[in-house]
Amino acid sequence: MGLIENRTFDEIAVGDSAELSHILTQQDIQIFAAMSGDVNPAHVDEEYAANSRFHKVIAHGMWGGSMISTLLGTELPGPGTIYVAQTLNFHRPVGVGDTIIARVTVTSKQDKNRILFDCVCQNQAGETVITGEATVIAPAEKITRERVKRPELEIKETRVTRYEQLLALTDGFAPLRVGVVHPTDGNSLGGAIAAAEDGIITPILIGPEDKIRATAEAENIDLGPYEIAAVPHSHAAAEKAAELSADGTLEALMKGKLHTDELMHAILTRPALRTERRMSHVFALDAPSYHKPLYMTDAAINIAPTLEHKVDIVQNAIDLFTTCGFGTPKVAIVSAIETVNAQVPSTLDATALCKMAERGQITGGILDGPLGFDNAISKEAAEAKGIRSDVAGDADIIIVPDLESGNMLYKQMRYMSGAEAAGVVLGARVPIILTSRAAGKGITRKMSAALALLYVRKKNPLSSEHGVDL
Repeated sequence: MGLIENRTFDEIAVGDSAELSHILTQQDIQIFAAMSGDVNPAHVDEEYAANSRFHKVIAHGMWGGSMISTLLGTELPGPGTIYVAQTLNFHRPVGVGDTIIARVTVTSKQDKNRILFDCVCQNQAGETVITGEATVIAPAEKITRERVKRPELEIKETRVTRYEQLLALTDGFAPLRVGVVHPTDGNSLGGAIAAAEDGIITPILIGPEDKIRATAEAENIDLGPYEIAAVPHSHAAAEKAAELSADGTLEALMKGKLHTDELMHAILTRPALRTERRMSHVFALDAPSYHKPLYMTDAAINIAPTLEHKVDIVQNAIDLFTTCGFGTPKVAIVSAIETVNAQVPSTLDATALCKMAERGQITGGILDGPLGFDNAISKEAAEAKGIRSDVAGDADIIIVPDLESGNMLYKQMRYMSGAEAAGVVLGARVPIILTSRAAGKGITRKMSAALALLYVRKKNPLSSEHGVDL
């Protein structure tokens, strides 16, 4: 990497100069916005910028100023320099693809090792972009160090963008008629209303009317446009929701402030809502460090699923993925190890599930397992262990061994890795929008509703215009 070396006050003469050139990229602008917090739409919003004075996205002015700082801190005088003052005048905008040449020139040397610099940045056409003056205290001692490698940064697609892509897929579909079960806290009621305001759902609020209205008043929510099905308590709300789903009034259910088992019991005990499939939960995860959305099942419903149960769990997840139009999923059946071991039952289940897929007992996906979680999502980890498959390192769906491992994995990703997650239960006559009671009122509930809408409308195209099952 070479050395970085300064020039001391005594070594510097009036007229000495240093320069640096750089071609501005879109990533430069994004990184500067992330670092500085400056998200002025002139720099980060292409639609806004196209209609602005300059008709394009432009760099932050201080991005050019930072090139001057780079020169002073690394070239002239270099390490040991102390910035005292800087003036800057901005003359022209800088756009993506422009080459900027920054130059600092010594104009005078003063007492106490102070040096005055003339500063200028020009573009590839020789036009002046920035001018100014800098005052620094130059180092008195020689410094020579190994040059530290510049950090390599990568701009990841943000979860907002991924969720906006999911939301965009629902455009043109009629809102889903959803029973919101016992929405008596700010998160569940606020999340349902946010989804309604975005045209994702038409909610029926099922629960104690006085508690729902008290929550709405506390959250400053206008309930005027929304229907309330009044019942005395959460148990009655779950029963009423199941009844309205069974008779076709509702197209989906959304869990409010009640326990999952209370809601699921009302559904499981109503034969009209059962199908030949076992019910299972699917998380749609937006993990910042993964290169695409990641689906995971089942971390919420089936505690210790048998092989027979896992067939339905896998098929439900594949059906969600394919029905929503996401293509053919790569399904990783994960365990503690990636080899078959009779003492680790989940590896035997994984092997059987893969063979069942080969025999057509599971359809619509590409299965591989057993895989460790590391080699399911990391090509490097898979290659290090000699695993070569279409799924390893590129999984779309993760099948966990049981609820305990899946729930802990989800919560670790949520709280330690910053993942967001939408979630639905499949296998009943209607999808169930099932989120944690700790989930906020924003992205999680709204995107869970969008996922349910996409699934219902794509599964039954005739319902997209009318908003009811035909």
